[in-house]
Amino acid sequence: MQTLLVGLDAACAPVLEPLFVNGDVPNLESLFEEGASGDLESQVPPWTASAWPSLYTGANPGKHGAFDFLRFDGYDWDIVNATDVRQRTLWEYADDAGLTSVVVNAPVTSPPPDVDGAVIPGYLAAESPPCHPEGVLEEVREELGDYRVYAERETGEDTTGERFQDYLELCRMRGEAFRYLSERFDPEFGFVQFQKTDTVFHDYPGEFEKVREVYRAVDEQVGAILETCDPDTVVVASDHGMGEYDGYEFRANQFLREHDVVEATRDGAGVPSWFQIKDEELTGDGDAPDDHPFLEQLAAGAAKVGLTHQRGKAILDRFGLAEFVGKHVPIGAVFAASEAVDFAESTAYLRSPSELGVRLNVAGRDPDGVVPESEYESVRDDVIELLASAETPDGDPVFEEVVPREAYIHGPYAEEAVDVLCVPADFEHSLSALLGERFDDPEPWNHKLQGTIAVAGDGVDAAADLTGAHLFDVAPTVLATLDLAPAEVMDGDALAAVDAPEPTSYPEYDASEHATTEDAEVAQRLSDLGYLE
Repeated sequence: MQTLLVGLDAACAPVLEPLFVNGDVPNLESLFEEGASGDLESQVPPWTASAWPSLYTGANPGKHGAFDFLRFDGYDWDIVNATDVRQRTLWEYADDAGLTSVVVNAPVTSPPPDVDGAVIPGYLAAESPPCHPEGVLEEVREELGDYRVYAERETGEDTTGERFQDYLELCRMRGEAFRYLSERFDPEFGFVQFQKTDTVFHDYPGEFEKVREVYRAVDEQVGAILETCDPDTVVVASDHGMGEYDGYEFRANQFLREHDVVEATRDGAGVPSWFQIKDEELTGDGDAPDDHPFLEQLAAGAAKVGLTHQRGKAILDRFGLAEFVGKHVPIGAVFAASEAVDFAESTAYLRSPSELGVRLNVAGRDPDGVVPESEYESVRDDVIELLASAETPDGDPVFEEVVPREAYIHGPYAEEAVDVLCVPADFEHSLSALLGERFDDPEPWNHKLQGTIAVAGDGVDAAADLTGAHLFDVAPTVLATLDLAPAEVMDGDALAAVDAPEPTSYPEYDASEHATTEDAEVAQRLSDLGYLE
């Protein structure tokens, strides 16, 4: 193998350094010590579904088109998939050059392209996603005994420890599948991604022994891959960092509502469609009566304090009441009296917390836009000024900066993004789209801007200074190790640790027609992890 790219979701120096000191991850430690390494600044927003496509295309979201876990069509949404990534991926550059690739578990890669080699999609794909070549997933499962995209017990209480053991099994599956496919296809380029290095922080906040066990499991697989595949060059990279959040959850829509920017509704018309995710446990059998005024009042009050359908279901699951409620409470009662953003009537609003920004409701662009195009800039300036003034209960700024999207996002698909980006101060605060109280406690651990990178192996200048390395630099660096020229469309540059050809112009990318995801299980997983509210 010429080049191996190892993706460690959420890896960063504050997480890795204690593991290095304790000798927990000797294979990763050797790559960082023997090669050139340093911090890797992520993009804005630094969230998985947009950041990984940026890493493996080398382009900012305005050029590739994946901005969040969700894509929006007017006021409705769908979960992003590979057809939303409208730039060449590393394995497509390799394929164009006649090189073979094996890609295992890369996020937002379903449905996969037809390239020389094998692709088994990762995060945001279905549990049994389409793979390339057809039938390869069944082949891997037959060879390994099992292969899953997600843990069998992805959410809920883990009193027995079985769910966590399943997380460790997933790490093993990634490595074994990658080694099997590498032996079968003999690729010049390989990419294996490990997602549980991120999920463990969300699901087990503060349980550092579990973090250590996940990284040990990953390191064992990395060591086995290095021994089996013997790559000439290894690049280890993350999409963002991870750390404690000591601030607040800021409910931007509530703040905007208090300043007459957001309008709310109780008639159900403005309820975001992700509230309508129905699973068998909560839909009931349809025999419950329709008239539940008390339950509707209860639902409205719960929504004000952030007890959404998904969060409520998690609590009911914990006490074993979900099935009972599902049989006796019509789903409509949960939503009918709930306050929600009235998108069509609002001037601007937060669509999804992990977009890290606010979308204006513009006439001629959005279905029921209320902001005239001629007033777009002035209204946006007012919204920026307003959000920049937001303070925590302690009197500190909520945001480090509030800027037009062009500060970070540009390209042919930029208009699909938010109009205003809101960067939390030190990434100590999180955003929420809920109405109700303006502030709440944040998730204890969440994404930080600084990830990590290491480049080791043949032809690598281990003494190279990687100061200022950016997420967008990973793809041109990987191409350089494959003796391929970076693309002029890329926003990054090959890092100083490698010799790179001059960037060149590639033929215009022929993007696939958008395909709908239509996978309620993926939506539920995102909800349970807090990415959908």
